[in-house]
Amino acid sequence: MSTRKRWQDLTAMQRLMTVVMGTIQIGLLVAAQRDISRRPEGEIRGNKRMWRAITLVNYVGPILYFVYGVIR
Repeated sequence: MSTRKRWQDLTAMQRLMTVVMGTIQIGLLVAAQRDISRRPEGEIRGNKRMWRAITLVNYVGPILYFVYGVIR
């Protein structure tokens, strides 16, 4: 027997929070990827390919990039 809930089994609040959290996650990913594309290599710790891969990790990757990857 599966313990996974289907979309129809979720409450309205659970559905809303799923959409909100997904939107935040995608927004962070897009922002990080755009910044990597536009920022010169010299302003990023490490190389761009490494940071592109790291930003694919849910929430943590883009946040790590903005906190540690960008040289200010």
